Amino acid sequence: MDQELIKKIDNLEKKIDESAKQLKRLRLYFLWTLIISASVIILPLIGLMFVIPQFLDSYQSLGL
Repeated sequence: MDQELIKKIDNLEKKIDESAKQLKRLRLYFLWTLIISASVIILPLIGLMFVIPQFLDSYQSLGL
């Protein structure tokens, strides 16, 4: 009985270790997804803050 119980505990420990590795990998994927999504959205917005005033100035200088 003790040997069987030890085998089950060892199997559970292996499964827990594997789950921990997968969770760590999943967290890393979510982190990079967040970083890429933020850069795709925020960087263009920052760029537009500089481009729109220049565009308006050039548009007004045409006298239209």
